[in-house]
Amino acid sequence: MPPSEPSPNRPRIERLWQRDLPVRLLPAWLGLAAASGFYRIGVGARHLYWRMVKRRAPVLTVSVGNLTVGGTGKTPFTLFLAKRLQSHGLRVGIVSRGYHRARSRARAELVADGGQLKISPEEAGDEPAMMAKTFTGPIAVAKRRIDGIELLSKLGPLDVVILDDAFQHVRLSRDVDLVLVSDERGFGNGWMLPAGPMRESINALGRADAIIVTNTGTCASAIRPSQMKKLTARKVLHASVRPRALLVIENGAWRETPLGLGGRRVLAVSGLADSSGFNAMLRELDADLVGVFEYPDHHAYTNADWQAIVNAMRDTDLVVTTEKDLVKLERFPFPRDSLYALRLEVTMDAVDTRALDELILGRVTAATANA
Repeated sequence: MPPSEPSPNRPRIERLWQRDLPVRLLPAWLGLAAASGFYRIGVGARHLYWRMVKRRAPVLTVSVGNLTVGGTGKTPFTLFLAKRLQSHGLRVGIVSRGYHRARSRARAELVADGGQLKISPEEAGDEPAMMAKTFTGPIAVAKRRIDGIELLSKLGPLDVVILDDAFQHVRLSRDVDLVLVSDERGFGNGWMLPAGPMRESINALGRADAIIVTNTGTCASAIRPSQMKKLTARKVLHASVRPRALLVIENGAWRETPLGLGGRRVLAVSGLADSSGFNAMLRELDADLVGVFEYPDHHAYTNADWQAIVNAMRDTDLVVTTEKDLVKLERFPFPRDSLYALRLEVTMDAVDTRALDELILGRVTAATANA
């Protein structure tokens, strides 16, 4: 598939989320706009109910979330934050929903502890399994985040639990709410689902303690001045998400190797909500992107998918995928040294890092004093 060809696996509804929608698509969008009104009412009623009966966890909680569907760098930022808090000597755990994981009768499951995966990626979900590859603290998955926190609490005392993708999980009180906004994606057309990419209205940012604007450096900002004004009503910090290394599988383990894609013929494989940023990163690294396979977000790869990828490898030097896809693709017998993943790294400047530390560590100190 040529890099410029739209992926048939991307949801067609996203074509109706353009800011300047062609006139021929307006009738279809108007139907979605009506449905969006009902969705907004439903979200408001849900939030009102859970605010009345919400629970508080027995440990300090930090939520990392967003307002839109699609990638804003939540999982890389969750890892960055967890490791940073560990560097301050805190005992840190992570709880995730584990989207698209296999169904389980258990209310919560332990994904990993001490860097050791306890269940399969299919049972854990791709993102929690990916985090377990680099994070040494305990990780749990649960539909109700409180169940995951209670499971982790049985393993030993924790100072902080980070909730991955939990801004809309209002049934649980949290001590710090961080909302990530993609500089390149912005808020789309500003409409709520299904007429646009918004999970909630931009006014929901009023619940945030800080907003983290993430940037991959692949294109111009999509945040409008009027939207940026609403962001700056809260504390706004900035983070960069950049490629750090390639990952290769060696004796069953992941090993980092330098970024050396210049001039190499690359087949890009990803299962993301929006793969455009991933593909753009590969091009920024001067890779010769000779083919692109785009699958739906959290895609469960099959033998047929593996065979299609292998068949497309004949005119390429290597396959490059994402870390969360690698946890599912590594079980297939790819030719030796042919399958790589792009490892991303989150960085913040000294001023913003200090502000983030002060926000969270200040709450930790207060919680300890009141314990």
